[in-house]
Amino acid sequence: MKIAFVGKGGSGKTTLSSLFVRHLAAAGAPVVAVDADINQHLGTALGLAEDEAAALPAMGAQLPLIKDCLRGSNPRISSAATMIKTTPPGEGSRLLRVCEDNPVYAACARTVALDEGDSARLMVTGPFTDADLGVACYHSKVGAVELFLNHLVDGPGEYVVVDMTAGSDSFASGMFTRFDMTFLVAEPTRKGVSVYRQYKEYARGFGVGLKVVGNKVRGDDDLGFLREEAGDDLLVAFGHSEWVRAMEKGRPPRFGLLEEFHHAALRTLREAVDDTYSRRDWRRYTRQMVHFHLKNAESWGNAKTGADLAAQVDPAFVLDERAAAAPQPV
Repeated sequence: MKIAFVGKGGSGKTTLSSLFVRHLAAAGAPVVAVDADINQHLGTALGLAEDEAAALPAMGAQLPLIKDCLRGSNPRISSAATMIKTTPPGEGSRLLRVCEDNPVYAACARTVALDEGDSARLMVTGPFTDADLGVACYHSKVGAVELFLNHLVDGPGEYVVVDMTAGSDSFASGMFTRFDMTFLVAEPTRKGVSVYRQYKEYARGFGVGLKVVGNKVRGDDDLGFLREEAGDDLLVAFGHSEWVRAMEKGRPPRFGLLEEFHHAALRTLREAVDDTYSRRDWRRYTRQMVHFHLKNAESWGNAKTGADLAAQVDPAFVLDERAAAAPQPV
């Protein structure tokens, strides 16, 4: 399952993303964690030292390799150079799985040791560099994540957890439709719930699974405020955590020592995610992918690549388990 954590800056979405990754890994589930935030902090939240996190390979810097791999032998894509962030897979494309070794993982992913032998794969978009300032948009880096998600076939009990950039920036592309569940982390403040309202309005009509996760909740008044604002969309709430405070100082205790009410909240998150799999509609997922690709092609892609990117769409192709079971290009 594919899960996004979104919210306004400072809401705690990176912290909750890292707790959810730890929770899944502790249960023995295979996890790929992706830091798609412009501020790259997921690595350190998962226990890496600052220099280790800074040394992680940036997906944005590996975009030519990613495109060349995912293109595979798809005859509708004339070259990797004509692929854009929304290019959908088709017959001959290289599809990815959570539990496998492939060139994308080899170039971009690193295994992070967590707690008591647990681990997760971690990929990062990479931070802005001096060369990017004033000439590049962050979505050019997140495009590598979108291509990864567009070519990923994940099954039940497999998880991809993406720490998204703050606010509603993900609506600048179709990536918001790539997730089985989006957890919107909201503090019990007017600013905290304003992103929720905006996100829900933008996502209306796309069948996006959206649940609000309260954070920094101090008591019944805070919880009541979130219930008034989010209604049935409020799934669960997190409060103060001494474990998190120690983690933020770089001295996390064993994960099993996280407060039990927070373990219970994490179990609620997983149950909500697992419940979505039986309702997954691969055909709708593929249609949405194509929809946003055609929009991007017309808006800027055709002009940038000098190609008719609508021709990349394979009308008979559906991204699903059957497609992934076919022999994959090496």
